[in-house]
Amino acid sequence: MIWIPAVVLSAVLVVSSSTKIPFPPGFKFGAATAAYQVEGGWNLDGKSECIWDRFVHEHPERIDDGSTGDVACDSYHKWKRDIEMAEELGLDFYRISMSWSRILPSGFPNHVNEAGIAYYNNLINGLLEKGIEPLVTIHHFDLPLALQDLGGWANPLIVDWFEDYAKVVFSRFGDRVKLWLTINEPVILCEAFFNAEVFPPAFISPDLGVYLCSKHVMLAHAKAWRVYDELLKPKYHGRVSLATHVTSFEPLRPEYEELTELTRQNFSELAYWLWESGN
Repeated sequence: MIWIPAVVLSAVLVVSSSTKIPFPPGFKFGAATAAYQVEGGWNLDGKSECIWDRFVHEHPERIDDGSTGDVACDSYHKWKRDIEMAEELGLDFYRISMSWSRILPSGFPNHVNEAGIAYYNNLINGLLEKGIEPLVTIHHFDLPLALQDLGGWANPLIVDWFEDYAKVVFSRFGDRVKLWLTINEPVILCEAFFNAEVFPPAFISPDLGVYLCSKHVMLAHAKAWRVYDELLKPKYHGRVSLATHVTSFEPLRPEYEELTELTRQNFSELAYWLWESGN
């Protein structure tokens, strides 16, 4: 498994020295990370297991080099250096994700892990002190194992579980964080969750599983969006969206079968997630 460094440029532009490409007013340069990929500290200070923790420990053969995210970039301890690098790069924003199992070890708000809250408070406050805007993803593929044991994204109750988690996150950090992403790349999340043996929980159900996951992810996003819109937006004026991964398909040949498959693929990748009507 190859881990991205603690700070990764969101875009790379290669041009000659004589080329000038203007950017529109207000254009922002940033970098992005995700909790499991960079934090480490997989079992420290009250954090519970997420699905990736269990998966890489029980199935090292499914990771090319057998590595884990137990330490990763060690951003849990080196967050100050991460901020320094973000400042050195001149970033306008820095995207992070929050670990559900670090904030709510049981997956539920009956116990909020204050050590996890403190870690993200330190990171957010440190970024703001350097004039770097935090862009926070609430969930990036690392579902608490406790919730996966209850069915995970195939269980319709996860819509309410995610809403409860979002309420905690918004209430603790919403006074400073103005840019939010609810769920990272739902297409990849659901396709990988239920259609890949190298991605936890490695439960193969490419039709029903993917459909249920997609439905529940959309509803969970909508619930979280509504929570922010009604409870926090009037006071803090932030914005909430989700991070989409989209691929557009074009036919190699004009045969009916290929055009039909093209329509299906574009629907699942584009219309399903981006258009209000779903068409």
